This record gives sequence, C-alpha cells and structure tokens, in this order.
Amino acid sequence: MCRDNPAVPEDEIVRTVLRDEWHLSPSEITELPMAVMSRGWEVLAGSDRYVARLAESAARLPVEAGLAAAIHLRGVRMEAGEPVRTLGGALTVETAYGALAVLRRPPGRHLDGADPVDQQWWGERLGAVHRALEGFRHPGLRPWQPIDPDAPHLDAEPWLRGAVTAAVTAAIRLTVTDRLTYGVLHGDPAPDAFVLDAATGRSGLMHCGACGTGPLVYDVAAAVLYAGGPERAAEFLDGYRAAGPVAADELEVALPVLLRLRWAVLADRSARAGCLTGLELAREALESMPG
Repeated sequence: MCRDNPAVPEDEIVRTVLRDEWHLSPSEITELPMAVMSRGWEVLAGSDRYVARLAESAARLPVEAGLAAAIHLRGVRMEAGEPVRTLGGALTVETAYGALAVLRRPPGRHLDGADPVDQQWWGERLGAVHRALEGFRHPGLRPWQPIDPDAPHLDAEPWLRGAVTAAVTAAIRLTVTDRLTYGVLHGDPAPDAFVLDAATGRSGLMHCGACGTGPLVYDVAAAVLYAGGPERAAEFLDGYRAAGPVAADELEVALPVLLRLRWAVLADRSARAGCLTGLELAREALESMPG
C-alpha cells in the first residue's frame, strides 16, 4: 500500500464495513504501521480487540489461504489471530478498496523490529511458523513466481525495467542452480504481524499475509527488509536459524538475491500504484546493492 495514493479508505469507511458485514461497532480504530502488501487497523469493539486487514482484490484468495493458515496454526497450539467470519459466513469481504478480513487480536504487544531481543522473538516465530505450516494445503495458495519484467508500467522510470529485470533474472538463476527449501510463505512478515505477551512470555502471530508457496528465504528477505537490511537484522537472523527449517548455508547464498527481488517487487507495486515514495526507496536500495 502507498500513502501517495489518494484512493485509500478512511477510518469511517472501515467502520461502516465492520458494522454492515461483521455487526461490529468500533469505539476505537487505530491504524497499524504501513506494510508492503496490505494495510491494517486495530479495532476495539466492546471489550474485544480485533485486527482488520485490507489487501488488493487480486489477493483475495491468497488472503483467505492466510486466514486458513492461522486456523491451522491455532490447531497445533500456536498463538495466532482467530479469523472472524462475516454475518454471511465469509472470511473476507470485497470492498471498493480491496478485500477486508477481520481477526480476533491475540494478547500481547507488537514486536519492535529495531530491538535486538524482539528481533530474536521475531525470527524464532517466523521459523516456527514455517515449520508448523509444512504440509498445509489450501486452494488459495498460489505458487511463488517472479514479477513480469515486460509489464508496461515498468516504463514509469528510466531505471525501473532494467533493475527489475536484473533482480528477476538473478532469482530465476538461483532457483535453477541451487536447491532451495520450499514451503508456505507468510507473505508479509512485518514485525507488527507478531506479538509478545509479557504476562505469559509467549510470542505469537497477529495474522498471516496473502499466503503462497515458494522458497522460504523469500519470507526471510521480506522480514530483513522491514528490519532495515542485513546489517540491522543480525538478531532476527539468529532467531530464524535457531527455529526455522532453512540451513545456514542456504540463507547465506539465497538471502542477498531474494532481498534484491523483494525490493524489485516493491518497485513494481509502487509503479503500478503511482507511488513515488516507494519508487524512490526501491531505487536507492537497488542501486546500493552489490552485483
């Protein structure tokens, strides 16, 4: 999502959809930090707390796969947000701004991606989620695939198509020449997607993103981007290596390539949305990377 785009819903519109489709009457709506693939709000309705997530309409089925993944995680005793169905029994609602989903918020505070201790929790939980989702199946899971370097919107900036093409080419070469660990991807593992309950010492998952299947290091790369890059994500990576199914040598080889691809995805999405801020961030990151 992009703040440069004026066509984003205001809290009042979210309030209306929650009332009409979920029969929730929020007394408080607080917007969550911006994520790459979705937008979210914490909602207080009565004595209950919820999380509302909005993703683009094209991702509705993968979002529903993510909601099913959360149900699966809860079934294996992992703390995760509980999806709330609409009055009509649906997991998501199509709005003019995308697909909206609601989950009951698990207890605890958001993790701080800049805090070394929280980074350990963050990496450990993502690794545990990857292991817990081994064998999970859902018709909404779509296979991971690189973005299209021939897309017309990549003419938005002179540097854009070449940078995206280079990132996609490197990622394809990696998947052909190296044996990578594949599985179910969270999709958007920002630190605010995870929580830590100080009362119990348990960490949990607020929500899954638009789930798909692909190389698990791509999820790691997405998290490293949120942390500010590999040089600021050492504790996160330590936590993931301790709990996740990906070997350390695979992480070392694949992470730089898939981190570049993640920035290319951000550039692609920003170009489609006309998001100048996202484009500039992606350009600076891609130009600073070796290779």
